[in-house]
Amino acid sequence: MKFADILLVVAAIFSALMAGFFFSSSVSVSLGLAKLADKEFLKAMQNINREVQNQIFFVCFFGALVMLPLAAFQQYSHSKNSFALLLIATLFYLVGVFAVTVLVNVPLNNKLEIFDLSKATEATVKQMRNSFERRWNFWNNIRTVASSGSLIFVILACIFSKTK
Repeated sequence: MKFADILLVVAAIFSALMAGFFFSSSVSVSLGLAKLADKEFLKAMQNINREVQNQIFFVCFFGALVMLPLAAFQQYSHSKNSFALLLIATLFYLVGVFAVTVLVNVPLNNKLEIFDLSKATEATVKQMRNSFERRWNFWNNIRTVASSGSLIFVILACIFSKTK
């Protein structure tokens, strides 16, 4: 197995893990959380946002960000088709996952983190949920579509890497 192939497989694994992460959040976690009362929803999201900041998540999240362009670069001389597909996969991930996370979801998470539930009134709790939930879920769904799109292009690159 060539080094370029190993990079491609690792990029595919990280891409698949992140697509699965965002997909499961969109199609199950968010739906379950939506059924909670306002205060319980906010508390659960605060806990989830704290717990997601762990080494395994960061290795996968940043691993895809690093491995996708590296795999593309390695495919340049091996397969122009795979190179192009991996470049598209990289752009999907860079813009639709990384940029959305950094520019939208993390700032929302940070705003929620400093919200003191123990001192909040029922009205401020409802207001916080209303300003957080729909926007966070919308942009998480964008990350789901982008990471899934990225994965599709990585899979296609794997297929085309074996053809010249």
